[in-house]
Amino acid sequence: MIDAYVWTTPNGYKLLIALEELALPYRTHWIDITKGDQRTPAFIKVNPNSKIPAIFDPDTNIRVFESGAVLTYLAEKAGKLLPASGPTRYEVLAWMYFNVGGTGPMFGQLGFFSKFAKEKVPMAIERYTTEAQRLLKVLDDRLGEAPYLAGSDFSLADVINYTWANAGRTFLGLDMAPYPHLVRWLDELGTRPAFVKALAMKP
Repeated sequence: MIDAYVWTTPNGYKLLIALEELALPYRTHWIDITKGDQRTPAFIKVNPNSKIPAIFDPDTNIRVFESGAVLTYLAEKAGKLLPASGPTRYEVLAWMYFNVGGTGPMFGQLGFFSKFAKEKVPMAIERYTTEAQRLLKVLDDRLGEAPYLAGSDFSLADVINYTWANAGRTFLGLDMAPYPHLVRWLDELGTRPAFVKALAMKP
């Protein structure tokens, strides 16, 4: 039974979607980042970086933090959504790292400066909006070539990239008209039972 530490953010929902898609049993621990739960000594033992998502697996006595590492661990445990070897494995991993180093932090910064910052900084909002649009185009171009990010099959690359791209058109209100292939992919994934169930979860 995986202990899953999450909150109602794109990063938190990545983990819940993955657990549902992989059909792994888990217990949900809601870490309210608005109240500082992520800075408690108990949670820091799970993730010394004080971020969600993170997991603890009692079966192996392993803790894993950082979303890319967490999802890789879970996929390998379940034997699904990440090939064990070969070119497709590295295509999946490449698109996972694209999210970890690209859409995740860039969209997160756009969200902070455009929605939460007490002082609006036009240069920062413009900078992160431009970068978010560039990243959406990268996703759209790829999804114009293949039905899923790693090719013909749904994979962990799709799971990890969905939540921030979807937040782009919902929470952040970005214009998605220039990205029809991305919209097609978002709409399709959004109807998958695991996505529907995970995204409906609340504390």
